Amino acid sequence: MLKGQKVVCINDSFSALVKAIYKQLPVKGKTYTIREVFLGREKVIKAGDSATVGLLLTELVNPPDPLHRGQQELGFNSERFAPLEELPPEENAEEAKELIGIGQNSGGWMPAGPGSGDYGSN
Repeated sequence: MLKGQKVVCINDSFSALVKAIYKQLPVKGKTYTIREVFLGREKVIKAGDSATVGLLLTELVNPPDPLHRGQQELGFNSERFAPLEELPPEENAEEAKELIGIGQNSGGWMPAGPGSGDYGSN
């Protein structure tokens, strides 16, 4: 998952504790934009933390994580989301620029084929 990528929530089941400390939670079936990707923790365990990939979403803003020394915003486990088959906006724009430049001054597009004298002739 990448910053700027669109994702859809596939799991919006949260415990009562999570509902109490978060201001905004994702809703199953709704689309969100990834604002930030970070290494998070799922649970605090005696021997250490188990790591997960965490997400901050553009559409949702929450208070700082009370267990994070740097007061990082409370995020969401990436496993709650599925990526949409779409490029982030900056990659989409670059792809569009490349396509716009092809044949832009030719007056129209003509497919190359056998005998056309263009591409693929031997």
